[in-house]
Amino acid sequence: MKNGVVIAATLLLAACSSNVEETNYYQLPTPQQNTVQRQSGSADRLLWVEQVSVPDYLAGNGVVYQTSDVKYAIGTQNLWASPLDQQLRTTLVSNLSQQLPGWVVASTPLGNEQDTLNVTVTGFHGRYDGRVIVSGEWLLNHQGQLIKRPFHIEMTQQQDGYDAMVKVLGEAWSREAGDIARELNRLP
Repeated sequence: MKNGVVIAATLLLAACSSNVEETNYYQLPTPQQNTVQRQSGSADRLLWVEQVSVPDYLAGNGVVYQTSDVKYAIGTQNLWASPLDQQLRTTLVSNLSQQLPGWVVASTPLGNEQDTLNVTVTGFHGRYDGRVIVSGEWLLNHQGQLIKRPFHIEMTQQQDGYDAMVKVLGEAWSREAGDIARELNRLP
């Protein structure tokens, strides 16, 4: 009889321990690199992506999900694989590099004759209604002229779960990079 109780208790403990949620780590998808052929002697324009900053609620490790119009949940089991501001900056540099032929885009200073881009992200999260939000503003210093633009992108998440949410957040961020690239291509 005692053996039966011990076996039952062991099975119960094993069942309880298998229900513990595992920790998931997320990285924003990076665009496929296209090889761009540059002609020797071409005068490249230089862009330094100096900073992408995020507010405190996005700066932690947890992926953020908005649960109501005023309440946010910061993940404890769903975490960013590296700091979000670094991921945003890296993917922005990569996207702009692809979308701005004739430009050299970097996350380090390139010299005295460079344009400088700073981005402040105020929203980068999923929402209770199945949408993802990417919002903020960017500031470009172009030859001493300051150009400032707000952005707000909402996209619908087609599937449930954090995997799908992170993919759609990545798509929205890539879309914003495309908007920035179009603005930069209009510069004299």
